Amino acid sequence: MRVVAALGGNALLRRGEPLTAENQRKNVQAACKSLAPLAREHELVISHGNGPQVGLLALQGSAYKEVEPYPLDVLGAQTEGMIGYLIQQELGNELPPEQRLASLLTLIEVDRDDPAFDNPTKPIGPIYREEEAAVLAREKGWVFKPDGPSFRRVVPSPAPRRIFGIEPVEWLLEHQCVVICAGGGGIPVTYSDTSAPAGRRLVGVEAVIDKDLASAMLAADLGADALLIVTDVDAVYSGWGTPQQQAIRRATPKALAGSEFAAGSMGPKVRAACAFVEETGGLAVIGSIADTPALLRCEAGTSVTPDTEGFEFY
Repeated sequence: MRVVAALGGNALLRRGEPLTAENQRKNVQAACKSLAPLAREHELVISHGNGPQVGLLALQGSAYKEVEPYPLDVLGAQTEGMIGYLIQQELGNELPPEQRLASLLTLIEVDRDDPAFDNPTKPIGPIYREEEAAVLAREKGWVFKPDGPSFRRVVPSPAPRRIFGIEPVEWLLEHQCVVICAGGGGIPVTYSDTSAPAGRRLVGVEAVIDKDLASAMLAADLGADALLIVTDVDAVYSGWGTPQQQAIRRATPKALAGSEFAAGSMGPKVRAACAFVEETGGLAVIGSIADTPALLRCEAGTSVTPDTEGFEFY
């Protein structure tokens, strides 16, 4: 079976934890222990979030006044390499020495006229108190939105249109290699009309693509049988945050489309799962990183399938 596992940024760095290298490695180690059984039994592609990490790099870069801060596409490439390295190393420690692993930088095309550029929604970086967010917004021109009782910086999150380099990923999978790619939603790029010989030039974009939507496109392009979206919550909930909240065990895309989920957290995960199932007829599951092997068996998390009637609850 071919499986794409999309690791959420909060599965790699717990909410409220300091953004230290030690904390990230500890969480990557735990994630790789859960991923190792899949790597032993299936063709596995791993994508991952980078919101906390790219936000930290942006904050660190803005403190150095000698040069202009690096743009988000460059920061995305840096974090894709950093997190890919950690996953490759720690997953390799869980698997036999002969197991092949590869981390790839992944360029993903977006539309420069995407309306997302007029309405930043993608949260990046650490959480702040309201007064801290107000100071940063005033000093740096950043946009902040509520994240529970706190605030986080938000940036444009255009939809992915095309993934560059699918063929090398296919080749690696066919040669029994676990592939880590499309980290942080990939590096956002677009074509700019220029006087270049080819008539156009690929350029980076100041944005962060949603990791889950990019992972759904990746899974569909690779003909994956299953898309696992693993995060720090155990399932999708109906009525989240209310006394009536219930964990959804199984649902169809049509049933989920009639419900509302938080735009900055569960909403993109649900949309990505539904998009993959609608396009491919495959299986998508959303759940906790601790339950990763059970997710593929539909024994944990929320399974999205084309043939369920409405909702089933735990």
